[in-house]
Amino acid sequence: MLIDDDPRVACVTPLRRVSGRRVTTVEGLTEEEQSKWAGSFVAHGASQCGFCTPGIVCRFVGHERKGADLGNRETVDRLLSAHLCRCTGWQTIREAASEVTVDLPSRDLEIATRQASLEAGTTQVIGPQVVLGRGGFADDETPDGALVAVRGDSEWHLADNLHQAREQAGKIQGRRSSLEPQPPLELPDGNWEVSLRTSWVEPAYLETDASWCDQVGEPAHPFANGGAFGGKIESDVSEVARWLAQENDCTVRVLWSREDVVRYGPKRPPISAGLRADGTGMIRLVATPGVAERIQAVLPTCEIEQLTIPGPPTSSALRAAGWAEAEMLRAGLRGNTDWITAPSGASARAEVGDELIRVEVNAGTPLDRVMFRSYCIGAAHMAYSWVTAEGLSVDQDGEVHDLTIRSFGVLRSSDTPHIEIISVGDGPVLAAGDAVFAAVAAATWLNRGCPPDLPSG
Repeated sequence: MLIDDDPRVACVTPLRRVSGRRVTTVEGLTEEEQSKWAGSFVAHGASQCGFCTPGIVCRFVGHERKGADLGNRETVDRLLSAHLCRCTGWQTIREAASEVTVDLPSRDLEIATRQASLEAGTTQVIGPQVVLGRGGFADDETPDGALVAVRGDSEWHLADNLHQAREQAGKIQGRRSSLEPQPPLELPDGNWEVSLRTSWVEPAYLETDASWCDQVGEPAHPFANGGAFGGKIESDVSEVARWLAQENDCTVRVLWSREDVVRYGPKRPPISAGLRADGTGMIRLVATPGVAERIQAVLPTCEIEQLTIPGPPTSSALRAAGWAEAEMLRAGLRGNTDWITAPSGASARAEVGDELIRVEVNAGTPLDRVMFRSYCIGAAHMAYSWVTAEGLSVDQDGEVHDLTIRSFGVLRSSDTPHIEIISVGDGPVLAAGDAVFAAVAAATWLNRGCPPDLPSG
């Protein structure tokens, strides 16, 4: 938002600081500003779920009005440092900012929507309305007068409004720990050619889990305009909304806080692995249904041990969980990158340097090349960020100490190399994101010298 034309981060700005001042959200921008910025974001694939883009557009407009050079990467990187976009990997946002004044090509947004939905694994809409915050998020269409339910330590707290419900639940503000992320599983004993230990990792989707339901209908789905990278597949908010609506004979909103997402939402399961030169070895895994089978498919001669330890929940639904780590280990044994094929049938090969990530992708003929490129760039950024920087501080009792979205380690725009995507396939279109993620993760690990512990720093 803009406060007297100065960009501010809305979620951390108290109301007392804006008393008597002019507050402008994306809806208050001029029609020309809304049109050109929404058009540029759509043209460059700079918006996927759209949750973060209204704030980014407001910041760009605020600095554009002051004459900032938005074609300068250092300037744009500095402006983006106040934001987080998990979907796009930043690059297409920078491109949208640097080319906002050019004539924008038209294209079929229904086809773009089909491409996006294929990659997201759920219905996803592409269009200017999404850029401007009208993407249809899970809590957007809640009827007036609905009760609000928030999660406490052992029960749901119901009140007339969100503030009252949070007070009843004793919700605290998120905090960032001084503890560094540590892999929780010890390395198996052995003379290993390559070894790898990973930490707890947060999928870091931005729209927290939410749903609503009346006493006779079906609950709103928490996916809304994005799939949350698999993080919401097992979310309980829809069923809780249905239950509370029927129990109280009225419409109920159910909302997770960011703290809830970090404490109760699924994480990437940590592993600890050692491989010999012949591919045999031992892999320890935080017990997660379905992940051992994925690892075994890539590394069939490895012994897998599943362990139950204190910590947040894990899930095989998160992007390439298990088999991406297995492909990294296989690449480490080879000492080079090769084509990696995802369960979707798409394949990718990556080269990673200090200033460039180059990815070849064979995923059929893209329906819409702009969104195909956008999703591949986003997957590449997520992989590079995971290997180099991401992790949660979880103590020996399993308690998560990182409760803010800034503490997950997601790389900023300024820390992200340029990403080049080359489509080499033809034929039926396939979802490419997981293949790109695994290929870039393997290439990044190799580029860093196959460090035994992630994040590599």
